[in-house]
Amino acid sequence: MSKIKYAIKIKKDILKKVKEYYNCIHNNPAEFFPGKTHIHYSGRVFNEKELQYLVDAALEFWLTFGKYSEEFEKRFSRYLGVRWALLVNSGSSANLLAFMALTSPLLRQRQIKRGDEVITVAAGFPTTVSPIIQYGAKPVFIDVDLETFNVDVRKLEKARSLKTKAVVLAHTLGNPFDISAVKKFCIKHKLWLIEDNCDALGSKYDGKLTGVFGDIGTSSFYPPHHMTMGEGGAVYTNNAVLHKILLSLRDWGRDCWCGSGKDNTCGKRFSKQFGSLPFGYDHKYVYSNFGYNLRATDLQAAIGCAQLDKLDKFVNRRKRNFRHIYSRLSFFDKVFILPKKTNGSDPSWFGFLLTLKDGVPFSRNDLVKFLESKRIQTRNLFAGNLTRHPCFDSLVKGKDYRIVGNLKNTDKLMKDSFWFGVYPGLSFGQIEYIVDNIRRFLVERV
Repeated sequence: MSKIKYAIKIKKDILKKVKEYYNCIHNNPAEFFPGKTHIHYSGRVFNEKELQYLVDAALEFWLTFGKYSEEFEKRFSRYLGVRWALLVNSGSSANLLAFMALTSPLLRQRQIKRGDEVITVAAGFPTTVSPIIQYGAKPVFIDVDLETFNVDVRKLEKARSLKTKAVVLAHTLGNPFDISAVKKFCIKHKLWLIEDNCDALGSKYDGKLTGVFGDIGTSSFYPPHHMTMGEGGAVYTNNAVLHKILLSLRDWGRDCWCGSGKDNTCGKRFSKQFGSLPFGYDHKYVYSNFGYNLRATDLQAAIGCAQLDKLDKFVNRRKRNFRHIYSRLSFFDKVFILPKKTNGSDPSWFGFLLTLKDGVPFSRNDLVKFLESKRIQTRNLFAGNLTRHPCFDSLVKGKDYRIVGNLKNTDKLMKDSFWFGVYPGLSFGQIEYIVDNIRRFLVERV
């Protein structure tokens, strides 16, 4: 038997053993003991395929961007229905890459420059806003709606100025923002739109998956999200110029588009003129952008390929869990502002948000502490109001950022909202336990 055939046999034996290992160690769902078992707000859901793909990638020992990365990008773009999807090392990197692409001189008059303004919201995760500030542009914050926890589109026109160049918004907790109104506003004023789709993979608006309506969409594959690679993210677009910029920025800012381990794809590696460099300067070391290395590894991508096979099932389970929780808590609409899906949308919910109505005889923290004492994990709505955090202490209101009107609803969400999980790993018994404890708390106090 040749070495190649013997190696193939060894690999098959290894992958068979990996399946046995999975069944021995991981395929043993822990029994749920109410009040003792910790119910997480999210977590990994996987089977032997993720481990087998991971080990297969490890045996290849390519480590960096490789065959699994290429496969994932093709399959993910096909799933979304976009021309290009680029794999990156995190959702935060995806947001950084998306915004920085809009600062490229290749965009000419539409290039975002320092001092230009970007409309967004403060009720969200900081990495949606951080790239704007770090570059030197100015975020303009507008308030949100309490039922959908998304941007109040009635505020958009008031927020616009002659310096406005883009709108950057997330689909909060999987609930799409009013894409029709936002898109209409952006088209009217020739503004870029970045969709932070990190919490909404699988959500639909007007029958189409979210993330594809804007100029650029982003995803995160951190463990709590709809699918995971451990770390990882993606940025995607249908715009050929933006794709070229995104690819360069992700890969150190280089002008060359050769894949990992490949040379001279264009056939002109040593026969072109770039700026004032010597004629024939190696194209692999020509930099057309100030870029980064934001690529993921093939080990991460291997896990992602296995997770993609399960994504539709994950989304359906999230929707089912959300519906069940809503049906059990809908009777408490005098106590809570219950989540409401945006008109025309079909959310792939990231979590179940509850907001206390004004005048209830307890605080958000009273309820959260009670649930946490029952081993039920909860989370605030991320930053609540980002502008109230210490990271804004060094910024000057009006100079470094603007607030349009007031952020009354944003402050309400910061003070009176929390959410808990709907992820696919939750059992029916765990969901019932969560709901029963919320009801028990309310019966004793309302």
